[in-house]
Amino acid sequence: MDTPRSAFGASPRGAAPAAWQSQFRGALGWRHPLRYLRAHLQAWWHNRLPKSDTLTLTQRNVYILPTRPGWMLAFTLLLLLVASINYQLNLGYLLTFLLAGSAVVGMHVCHGNLRGTTLLLTPPEPVHAGQAVTLTVRLSSERKSTRYGIGMGVIGADPTHTPLAWTDVPAQGSAQLKVSFPSPERGLHPLPPLSAQTLFPLGTFRVWTVWRLASGVLVYPEPESHPPPLPPGEPQAGSSGAARVQSTGEFDGVRAYRRGDPLKAVVWRKAAQAFSSGRDDLVSRDALSHQRQQLWLDHAQCGGAGLEARLSRLTAWVLMADRQGLDYGLRVPGREIPPDQGPAHRARCLEALAIC
Repeated sequence: MDTPRSAFGASPRGAAPAAWQSQFRGALGWRHPLRYLRAHLQAWWHNRLPKSDTLTLTQRNVYILPTRPGWMLAFTLLLLLVASINYQLNLGYLLTFLLAGSAVVGMHVCHGNLRGTTLLLTPPEPVHAGQAVTLTVRLSSERKSTRYGIGMGVIGADPTHTPLAWTDVPAQGSAQLKVSFPSPERGLHPLPPLSAQTLFPLGTFRVWTVWRLASGVLVYPEPESHPPPLPPGEPQAGSSGAARVQSTGEFDGVRAYRRGDPLKAVVWRKAAQAFSSGRDDLVSRDALSHQRQQLWLDHAQCGGAGLEARLSRLTAWVLMADRQGLDYGLRVPGREIPPDQGPAHRARCLEALAIC
């Protein structure tokens, strides 16, 4: 069974990858002209690459260049060759061409170690602002030998530094890697490009590829740390009375279990919480209260200073109502979601808050 490994990108917290890349290039414009030019060339090159969630590495999209140790080896071989010619050293010739032949063989092995690998991205789950976005990538190989030392990472604002997670891909098998980066602000954002590379076997050559992803990531607003209790329910048309909000922040739509209550009326989530704390309390939904009032989470009546503060409070209320197993509706500018409950309804409400 494969063991996932992770690498954490170096992007600033709370900034969209594309946005802070442009800010990074702007800051470099007058301080580091060469790095500024390199960042612009990198962005131009990345924009020319096709987007896909599946990538098979071939000679067309795999690149190779010597590493710093590789350039040092080439310089050393040049010195050995000059010394051997100057002093007519036969053993010097032998050592020089032996090392040069090993470097050439290592170049072909290094390129073949990455070429032919298939990369498959699992679309990321939505996250809240401030949390890390985790990308799961599966590397598959049909070759009859193991591929060693393949690393993957998120290409960040600094093109000279990409933290990598490393793994080996077994023969005719697959391996899984997890790479992460801090989430940008709320909304739907494209994923940053990934880089896959290898230095195997000698470390004298670096073989790499750039992978532009087609999927995006949905970032929910960050929930308020200490939200107020849920708002009171609104009476339905043709009924009177309003629900109350307890001091614990629980909506008064439930009551103590009574003998004869149907099983579907029992709030099992609250029962599980009670059992885990050593209590055997059961609560049922109050059918009369449910008929006379509805819980609405309204953007215009949630308080808070500013749009982001209101969305943060509404996010906390959605999570709170979902934990309590309540029916709740959401009103945001331009959209109204009728009362319901469950994971699908929670995701629908959080998505509306993310793209509001």
